[in-house]
Amino acid sequence: MVGLADAVIWHDVECGGYDADLALWQEVADACDGPVAELGCGTGRVALDLAARGHSVTALDSDASLIAALEERARIQGCAVEALVADARSFRLPHRDFGLFIAPMQVVQLMGGPERRSAMLACVRSHLRGGGVFAAALADPFEGVPAEDAGPPLPDLREQDGWVFSSTPVAVRSEAGGTAIDRLRQAVSPNGELDESMTSIVLDRLEADELEREATAAGFRPRARRTVPATGDYVGSVVVVLEAV
Repeated sequence: MVGLADAVIWHDVECGGYDADLALWQEVADACDGPVAELGCGTGRVALDLAARGHSVTALDSDASLIAALEERARIQGCAVEALVADARSFRLPHRDFGLFIAPMQVVQLMGGPERRSAMLACVRSHLRGGGVFAAALADPFEGVPAEDAGPPLPDLREQDGWVFSSTPVAVRSEAGGTAIDRLRQAVSPNGELDESMTSIVLDRLEADELEREATAAGFRPRARRTVPATGDYVGSVVVVLEAV
């Protein structure tokens, strides 16, 4: 099983169980006029939830295997989601009258620095109607704790078809311009065979004030920020809310 759809499996392990932000995205979507688009949708954790609640949703991700998984889940669940393979920094959609774009789970911190983040903001702005909203979640894995004092969070676990998957953050460290999270991924087969590998993700170091300044230059006006509280397994987030002007 491992190796056939690794991106889908590990996305589900590391992100699929998170639901602390769903109520916020539902509230933001309910308050906006027009269709909704999600950047970095993965396998559809948020997109499918919003579609099931009656929203018209377009979901974007650069990984084709994640988009394929989302499309299959939407079909099974009977949800209408337009799922597209696209880069958040360069997408071009036929529709340019969206009422809301969302970027959950620190997607905007995966852009690769200010220049690429500015390209993302320009793409979003060009697809939003006037008065439309872009809401983006930011998080600091250290949550104000010095890197040398921060302990890694608990492992993420998932069972599927007799396999047991575990993704353990073994280190959270500062890198130039960002924060790197190193994970040990382990998969145990139904026969007890172990497969393991290491992976790293680097989040841009980005404060809400900085994102709001960049967004203002791209044609947005900051609104009141929102927050997603921390849970026992996940750090909290501040959600920057930007209005297209």
